[in-house]
Amino acid sequence: MQAARGASLSPSGPTHGDLRTRRTRSLLLVALLVVPLYVLDLVTKVLAVARLSGEPPVEVVGTIFTLQLARNPGAAFSTGTEFTVALTWISIGAVLVVLWLLRRLASPGWAVAFGFLLAGVLGNLTDRLFREPGPFRGHVIDFLAFPSFPIFNVADICINVAAGVIILQAFRGVSVDGTRPGAAAPSDGDLA
Repeated sequence: MQAARGASLSPSGPTHGDLRTRRTRSLLLVALLVVPLYVLDLVTKVLAVARLSGEPPVEVVGTIFTLQLARNPGAAFSTGTEFTVALTWISIGAVLVVLWLLRRLASPGWAVAFGFLLAGVLGNLTDRLFREPGPFRGHVIDFLAFPSFPIFNVADICINVAAGVIILQAFRGVSVDGTRPGAAAPSDGDLA
């Protein structure tokens, strides 16, 4: 059946060429997610600062969804506001860990997770490095608001999507290289 799908698998698993193809496709998927999502985060933050500074909340869907500028020195839900420098270093560490894991990447599922994660972490890290009050202490720009919920941004959405996909991949038992311990290696047609 695997030959019918066009995969060239040996009885012991994928060939070196198959693995290289899966890695290349996975890395391309990461790039195709990171670049536009990171740019979207940056552009929306620039627009938020330019158009919402000193303005009351802008109703998009009545009071259910508004645009409201906030500068967040902390982490999610404005926690850890006194640890901005530490949060910046944690973000740098997260980027480095993901970049290190990319050398083994051969799973489309993990590629989606890493693409969203890198876009989100880099988006908020850019704020921490380049926004006021200064490098490593910069405040993250948040502007999307629902009632009784912390204000957030596109980068935060990306990080949460990544967390969901990471949890899904962990429950499925899929490794970063696309394998499942104790299972046959995935073919090119499998979403691992």
